[in-house]
Amino acid sequence: MSRSSRSDQQLLDATASGDADAYGEFFLRHTDVVVAFLRRRLARSDHAAELAAETFAAALLSVHRGNAAGVENGAAWLLGIARNKLIDSYRSARVANSARSRLGLPRLAVDDEELERIDRLGHGGLPASQALDRLAPDEREAIVQRVVYEHGYEHIARSAGESQATVRKRVSRGLTRLREQMGAQP
Repeated sequence: MSRSSRSDQQLLDATASGDADAYGEFFLRHTDVVVAFLRRRLARSDHAAELAAETFAAALLSVHRGNAAGVENGAAWLLGIARNKLIDSYRSARVANSARSRLGLPRLAVDDEELERIDRLGHGGLPASQALDRLAPDEREAIVQRVVYEHGYEHIARSAGESQATVRKRVSRGLTRLREQMGAQP
C-alpha cells in the first residue's frame, strides 16, 4: 500500500465512507508511534501489541460512530486512545479486547520476530518523559494540554491567548519532535 498525501482527517473521512484501504494507510502511518508509546509503559511486548491492536480497533469504532471529526493529528488522537486503554488495563490488571470483539477481530497472534521489533521500538530513543522535557516549553505545554488533559484546540488557544492555528502547529511540531526523540519512525 503506497502512502498518499492525504491528511489524517481525509483518511478517517474516507474510512467512514467505507474505504478500508484508507484506514490501512492511517494504521501504517501511526502504528510505530502507538506501539512505541505502549511498549515503553508495559513490561511485555505482547501486551503492547495487544493494546495497540485494541487502540486501533477502538479508533475504528470511533470513526464509524462519527466521533472522529476534527482529527488533524492522528498520532495525538491515537495516543489519547492508547493512554485510556493503558489506564483501563492497569485498572483491570489485564488487556481488554472489547473493541476487537465488537469488530469480530481475532485475538492478536504475534511471532518472535514481531516481538523483537516491538522491543526495539520501545527502546529506540528517550523515554517519553525525558523527550517531553527536551521540548520547548510552549510545545511541551501545548502537547500536555492536548494529549494528557485532552483539551480542545479552542480551549488551549483561549488559555494561551493565541490563535487555534498557532496551537495546532505547536502541537503538531512538538509531536513530531517528540516522536524523533523517542526513536519512532515518522
